[in-house]
Amino acid sequence: MNEVLNSGAFTFGSLLVSAVALVVGLALWFFVNRSSSRINEQIALLEALLEQQKRQNALLRRLCEANEPEKSAGETAAKKTPQDEDIIRLIAER
Repeated sequence: MNEVLNSGAFTFGSLLVSAVALVVGLALWFFVNRSSSRINEQIALLEALLEQQKRQNALLRRLCEANEPEKSAGETAAKKTPQDEDIIRLIAER
């Protein structure tokens, strides 16, 4: 009689541990999947933002070049210094 009760308790305990492990596993999968999808959305938004900033920088660069006063070739060659050649014209990205 003792063997019947012990074997029944063992299978019930094993079933209970398996059910708890399944619930914990599903909860863990839910939160990992949810955070992964949010991260993917953030990456997509950051890539779109970067593309817009590149377009804005290109437009700003063209606008600055269009508004520069025109200089003759002689003036630009005479006014250039070695320091000017080292400076790269950049518009800082945010």
